[in-house]
Amino acid sequence: MNKAENKLIIIVAPSGAGKSTLIKKIHKDFEAIKESVSFTTRKMRPGDIEGVSYFFISKEEFQEKIKNDDFLEWAQVHSNYYGTSKSFIKKQLDIGHTILLDIDTQGADALKNIYHDRAKAIFICPPSIEELEKRLVFRGSDSIEIIKERINNAKKELLKKDCYDYLVVNDNLETAYDKLKIIITEILHKK
Repeated sequence: MNKAENKLIIIVAPSGAGKSTLIKKIHKDFEAIKESVSFTTRKMRPGDIEGVSYFFISKEEFQEKIKNDDFLEWAQVHSNYYGTSKSFIKKQLDIGHTILLDIDTQGADALKNIYHDRAKAIFICPPSIEELEKRLVFRGSDSIEIIKERINNAKKELLKKDCYDYLVVNDNLETAYDKLKIIITEILHKK
């Protein structure tokens, strides 16, 4: 098995930066990459699919998984819990798959500490906080209070944008995706 196939590709971005849209495009062009499906306590949004978007569980179930040490990393973000399954990642790496993870900065930092150079983190950055706020409002899935919380968290996350392996500014979706595609191809072909 080629070691280049056995990596973690972490996509990190503030909420509303376009990461979900970019990840959908990645799946079309890189079918061999497996996506890690996180556990969350957040409510399902229109278009979410159980076991594909997330595993949606109660706060009590999530806390039980924490007690059982079932997560590689977990965090409370925007009043909800998110966690990466330890057994899923281990199984996928053991069979030689590259895994794509959509996680926050805390999770990315935790996985980089565990997997070091085997994990490559790509930060997706909005062109500005003002544009990010417009995108969150346009999305229409959150209250004004949640949008404000997401903007405040985004400001903190953006302070870390240069701490990761790669940076992609999503000011134009196609241009951002072209850059992301080049980065992923490079990661996959590095020994």
